[in-house]
Amino acid sequence: MQQIMVTNTRYQRIVEMLNRRQPDLTMIMDGVHKTHNLAAIARTCDAVGIGWIHAVSPDGYLHLGHKRASGTEKWVAVASHANIEDAYRHLKREGFTIVAAVLRADALEFDQIDYTRPTAIAVGNELDGLSGEALDGADACVRIPVQGAVESLNVSVATALILYEAMRQRRAVGFYERRRISDEDFTRLAFEWTHPPVAAYCRRKGLSYPPLDDHGDLAQTIGDNRSGSVGEFLARTND
Repeated sequence: MQQIMVTNTRYQRIVEMLNRRQPDLTMIMDGVHKTHNLAAIARTCDAVGIGWIHAVSPDGYLHLGHKRASGTEKWVAVASHANIEDAYRHLKREGFTIVAAVLRADALEFDQIDYTRPTAIAVGNELDGLSGEALDGADACVRIPVQGAVESLNVSVATALILYEAMRQRRAVGFYERRRISDEDFTRLAFEWTHPPVAAYCRRKGLSYPPLDDHGDLAQTIGDNRSGSVGEFLARTND
């Protein structure tokens, strides 16, 4: 028997993170392209327990090139969409309510929305805000009141305020006190976050992930050292 060992503290931290993930809360970034804003939004999403975010860009790909953003990619996955209609259609099919962050005076204040429902919060780019298509397809619009000379907040700051209000509401009803992601997602992510090299090898070879024990340790019988097997990979790793 050959093992890859992890520290119990690290594995328990991963388990705690997964137990607090909110699968029915997400962000839609409509044309947001400045890397420092993308980085800040991604970090805030991770901080409130969001594991998936959605991005709309002309080429259908979100470029997280900045170091501060790229480090968060391990914890927050990005679903890219070529246009806002595709993003909305996908999320509404999953039962999400679309809440658009806007500057309009007739919009609800951001803390007047029930974020305990499946909610996708849409924010626009730094110059133009949300597109007309994004506003037309939203189920509700919210604004953040300001009392000074500025008319609006930076997109990443506005996102943080809205998401922390969502977290406040969800904590109040116990959403962070029980696991809410599926068993399948929990098992997959626990393995990928705990043993990234082995997970990458399994994906390349089309192999199932081996089970983990209660400490996050991977125990793989090395009786099977066939070329391409997990056992063969572990044997080479530990040579």
